[in-house]
Amino acid sequence: MIILSKLADYGVIVATHLAAVAPNQANAMHVAADTRLPQTTVAKVLKLLAKAGIVSAVRGAAGGYRLARHADEISVAEIVAAIDGDFAMTQCTSKIGPCDRLHYCPTRPHWHRINRAVGDALAGVTLGEMVLPSLAAPSFSPEYNIETTAP
Repeated sequence: MIILSKLADYGVIVATHLAAVAPNQANAMHVAADTRLPQTTVAKVLKLLAKAGIVSAVRGAAGGYRLARHADEISVAEIVAAIDGDFAMTQCTSKIGPCDRLHYCPTRPHWHRINRAVGDALAGVTLGEMVLPSLAAPSFSPEYNIETTAP
């Protein structure tokens, strides 16, 4: 099973929440309460998103965070990269360094193609789309991991 880190998942949740309340700003305490995530985790995610230029921060008593750009200009891939770094499904598709099978692995070229496809899929979904009601998006059956269309 391929799974994003929990922190990247939380990053998408936090950014989607900010997209839903845009153009208003929200502080970490309110985002944590609204998303039901731990406040320390939300604060960490917001700092990482700010460092990547996805959100902007306003300091002070009336401060908070808001999206730095319109939600339709921010992809899920950007958020994942801000939290986890560059997306890579296998070592040979990452920038960590070559694996020891580099010169004789028959699957290496295919992993690059798969990695691009998954990366393109993440890049093809914007925060603006993530804010849409769940009826507009496909749902998944957790028992069978099968995509179904919502009524």
